[in-house]
Amino acid sequence: MKRVLVKYKVKPDKSGENEQFIKGVFEELRQNSPAGLRYASFKQDDNVTFVHIASIETEGGNNPLAETAAFKRFQEKLKDRCDEPPVANNVTLVGSYRLF
Repeated sequence: MKRVLVKYKVKPDKSGENEQFIKGVFEELRQNSPAGLRYASFKQDDNVTFVHIASIETEGGNNPLAETAAFKRFQEKLKDRCDEPPVANNVTLVGSYRLF
């Protein structure tokens, strides 16, 4: 099992566009229900900082999220939307209450 936390800041005029891409990812996930994935995205109060948390629970470590068309569209021009590029960190769960 792998857990990843990704944080980045988008340009203020790109926040709504970024959010729409994220909503598209969740729409596809709801339609396809890929096994072995738990995923959440958050926008902070500043409206430009986004945080994504993924738990990949597949055998062999393949990431079902990376295989979705909507996620690929989200990533295509992400760097162009960003003021601060994404930083991904593997994280270890210390505790959780109804999140994972």
